[in-house]
Amino acid sequence: MKDIVKIAWRNLWRNKRRTIITAASIFFAVFFAVVMRSFQLGTYEHMIKQSIESYAGYLQVQQSDYSDDPSIDNVFESSPELLNKISAVPNVKVAVPRIESGALASTGNLSKGVMIAGISPAKEKFMSNPEQKLVRYRITSFTLQRLKLQTSFPEDAFEKLKQNINTSFLNESNLIDNLELTEVDTAVIHLILKNSVINSAYLQPNDDGVLVSDRLSKYLKANVGDSLILMGQGYQGISAAGVFPIRGIIKVPAPDLDNKLVYMTIDKAGEFLGLNGQITSIAINLKNTDEMLATEAELSNILSNKNVTVKNWETLIPVLKQQIEGDNKSGIMFLGILYVIIFFGIFGTVLMMISERKREFGVMVAICMKQSKLAAIVTIEMLFLGFMGTALGMLASVPIVLYGYYHPFKFTGDMARMYIDMGFDPVMPLAWFGSYFTIQGLVILFMVLLASYYPVRSILKLNVIKALHG
Repeated sequence: MKDIVKIAWRNLWRNKRRTIITAASIFFAVFFAVVMRSFQLGTYEHMIKQSIESYAGYLQVQQSDYSDDPSIDNVFESSPELLNKISAVPNVKVAVPRIESGALASTGNLSKGVMIAGISPAKEKFMSNPEQKLVRYRITSFTLQRLKLQTSFPEDAFEKLKQNINTSFLNESNLIDNLELTEVDTAVIHLILKNSVINSAYLQPNDDGVLVSDRLSKYLKANVGDSLILMGQGYQGISAAGVFPIRGIIKVPAPDLDNKLVYMTIDKAGEFLGLNGQITSIAINLKNTDEMLATEAELSNILSNKNVTVKNWETLIPVLKQQIEGDNKSGIMFLGILYVIIFFGIFGTVLMMISERKREFGVMVAICMKQSKLAAIVTIEMLFLGFMGTALGMLASVPIVLYGYYHPFKFTGDMARMYIDMGFDPVMPLAWFGSYFTIQGLVILFMVLLASYYPVRSILKLNVIKALHG
């Protein structure tokens, strides 16, 4: 066996060009398959983090009827003991109480149905962290008017601002990157920041104000310092109405929430809706999301109140799960097409190899080498090529995956605006190494073995006379 392996290895380097072409086709197949799948899975993870981890949570504790009938009447008693019991579960990262209800929001002549989210400002920092989503700058028509009066303001920078009117930014670097102002003079940037600043502030524990989501504030033409009128129905049909000062504007990643979300403190929400210490849900994030179902079962077992249940995000937001599954299937289909192209590329190089070496095979059999032994040598050659191409392809993809994971590719300009308009962050992250990484290599190796069937079959059925005649 040792001699067969040695002969196979030497045979590879008798024709270096052929070996390099075959190995290169396998290398690029593995490289592109790994990177493409990493982009796809990274996008799914980002979507889940953006839509689930940043607000709803992977699990929620609710009153049993709440998911079917999300009425303010379907609430349950909350207590520090219950929160401590949930937080004590090993896989629970954070658990925060919430009050969620609908209301009609109004400013002047404009009104819209909104979702009120009563939160604990201190605890919510570890969940959705609204403080980090506060809008600090916004390009408005008033901003453009003031900058137009500046005679020294450059025309190209003004045009960029004009194209981004009503766009909100969380911080200075976010504004500079998205408006592509990195090469603009510092004094010009200072003017833009000065004339577009929004003095958003986070909620204090006993605050009587609210935070309004970015798109909702644009629709209602509401700014920091304005008053928001809220009207709705409270617990057991009581009338709920109040006037609340707007403390800040937040930019929520999920578009459906950004169109309707109003944050207030959980005490103020309870007072507004007449709940007397009751809540609608406890949102939970996990340390290891792969153990979500096991954690759900564990939490269900420790809850003493039988009128309270635990739901996971796949049950709470089935639309998102269906979107991811549908896109995943289309991605797998595209990978399948790529694999077919790759297979025929590998098979083409194998046909070239057999055609070039037919006379060589005839000579080997003529000098009494067994055809089965020759077939084994050729199979080992193909395995060597497969391992070389696969290993090099996987190694080459490692730096791309690492860089894309820690430094997601960011879109700017028109592409960034398109992503923002659709309600997504203008970034394209890559997924961390997982089963997909090794699966791509194993699939390519399987295709190499499948492609080696033809040369083995040709050798076993070799006609020595015809082969010697070339």
